[in-house]
Amino acid sequence: MLLALDVGNTNTVVGVFEGKELRMHWRLSTRRDGTGDEYGMLIRNLLHLAELEVDQISAIIIASVVPPLQSSLEEMAHRYFRIVPLIVGLGIKTGMPILYDSPREVGADRIVNAVAAFEAYGGPAIVVDFGTATTFDAVSAKGEYLGGVIAPGIGIAAEALFERTAKLPRIDIAKPNTVVGKTTVASMQSGLFFGYLGLVEGIVTRMREEMGGDPIVIGTGGLAHLILAESSIVKHVDPLLTLTGLRIIYERNL
Repeated sequence: MLLALDVGNTNTVVGVFEGKELRMHWRLSTRRDGTGDEYGMLIRNLLHLAELEVDQISAIIIASVVPPLQSSLEEMAHRYFRIVPLIVGLGIKTGMPILYDSPREVGADRIVNAVAAFEAYGGPAIVVDFGTATTFDAVSAKGEYLGGVIAPGIGIAAEALFERTAKLPRIDIAKPNTVVGKTTVASMQSGLFFGYLGLVEGIVTRMREEMGGDPIVIGTGGLAHLILAESSIVKHVDPLLTLTGLRIIYERNL
């Protein structure tokens, strides 16, 4: 079985594949100061609760955008699974040319998403990922990574409203009943929900015009279902796209 880890700035998504089947997956808070022992014990406990044996894990692949955690995750793989993990980065076989001016600047998760999107939906394609940042990634009809857009995430915007204003509260991100809010909380929820919906549709529209060829649009990330359920331009929502991409990249490096 393959253990796949998608380590983001806010959340870490862990998945276990048996062949192409995703047997189990979990979404955890990312701890930048977490040790290899902490991550090892946590993942072993999750496997136990899912009635999966540690010795069933035969390979590990990791995509991380949190550099301080890489040594801890490698230690976890060695100590708790006796496996040398495959790290997504420069030199790994992705099967996708990176047409960025400096390929090393592209986040590992963005490349993994692009690989999964092209494999599943073909190209041209645009992937919208609702993570700590909201990212937009463009894939050509030939399966080339063209580049993209990075915007502040909706969670960052919500926290900024709370932290940088004297009277606005911390709120849950949810769709309000109306655009015109009748309370402070409803007004803030409207600004966040419909504001990010407008941001997505505006950026995607401009990307499609620039790319040509009628790109298909795929949404992913923890809040994708909430925001993109109202979108007329995003045709597919796949919250586990990154895990699928990690499996594909692992298979290309066998």
